[in-house]
Amino acid sequence: MFAPLSVVAVWTANQVSNTDRFVANMEPLIHEPAIQRALTDRITTEITARLKVQGLAEQVSSALTQAGLPRVGTLLHSAAGPLASGVDGFIHTEVAKVVSSPQIARLWPQLLRTVHGELVKALSGRGGSAVSVRNGQVVVGLGPLINAVKAQLVARGFTLVSKIPEINPTVALFSAKYLVKAQNGYRLLNDLKIALPILTVVLLGLGVGVARNRVRALIGAGLGLAASMLVLGAGLAVFRTIYLSSVPTRVLPPDAAAVLYDDLVRFIKDALRLLLVAGLIIAAGAFFSGPSAAAVSTRRAISSALGGVRAGGEHAGLRTGPVGQWVYTYRRALRVAAVVIAALVFVFWSQPTWQIALIIAIVLLLVLGLIELIARSPAEPQAAGHGGGG
Repeated sequence: MFAPLSVVAVWTANQVSNTDRFVANMEPLIHEPAIQRALTDRITTEITARLKVQGLAEQVSSALTQAGLPRVGTLLHSAAGPLASGVDGFIHTEVAKVVSSPQIARLWPQLLRTVHGELVKALSGRGGSAVSVRNGQVVVGLGPLINAVKAQLVARGFTLVSKIPEINPTVALFSAKYLVKAQNGYRLLNDLKIALPILTVVLLGLGVGVARNRVRALIGAGLGLAASMLVLGAGLAVFRTIYLSSVPTRVLPPDAAAVLYDDLVRFIKDALRLLLVAGLIIAAGAFFSGPSAAAVSTRRAISSALGGVRAGGEHAGLRTGPVGQWVYTYRRALRVAAVVIAALVFVFWSQPTWQIALIIAIVLLLVLGLIELIARSPAEPQAAGHGGGG
């Protein structure tokens, strides 16, 4: 129960409190075609709505008619619609080029940092300029992005947009009725981001410590951790469907909303995959170190195979000598040290993934196998030496 909550708490706290983490998560969005299309459509609509090309053409047409040029005025009036459509299409094409340009890609992280700072203010109840409440929605302003697009359009020769005053269109994030809940949740998760993971580990440790059969309890703890991550993954999939069905098309196109959600939760998916693999590794390690017949036979088979490799090496003249005897004497301490070092590497890895966890587990198995391979009882005759004495 606490494991999924810990993952969500740490992920949420990182996204809300850590600007660099937030930017790293959201930065790839500007390269997604669905997001580019959504931004292009929204920015084009904002620009063309203020240019009013068709209205201007009809005003000129009326003025020409009143000036005694009715034929020219009529001709211009009939062409006002196609003219406006052509200008709108041109603007849309140019905006699409700008939105997908390296200039906007460089501006995007700066905009994200501004938005994140204002979002933290909003969630902490201090308010902000980039994130605000309008028409019952918590919205984020796109003013800096609009200004960059206008500058690029002017640079491309479409100077008419320079006549448009500074505007700050918005994109809705979520309903304002959830703002207070979000603020309360932010404060709670910010407080629990450290306590919950510690509590989870302590409870798992206590459960294993007080169990009569600790091996079986450790297997259950590992499988339970893995199962809880599967439940969290299923919950994310269900919530994805709920989220996509709740976002109006006029606010965000379905494909853009899907990309936004998938990108936002990709780090939490990485975390649950990591803990899923970690849980399975713990369960597998506990099982094969236990007293069950399958575990015992597996260990015997591995020991026999390693013994055969060691004997073959000694026949070839590769003897471990005093080193092998020393390793045999301290083999338990070496095994414990290898496990502890592997655990410390995993814990202190800056951003571990499930692939890293799997690699650490494989390296640990190789080290344990190497200890078993090198270790040699002093009472055991060396194959090569025994052969030479005959």
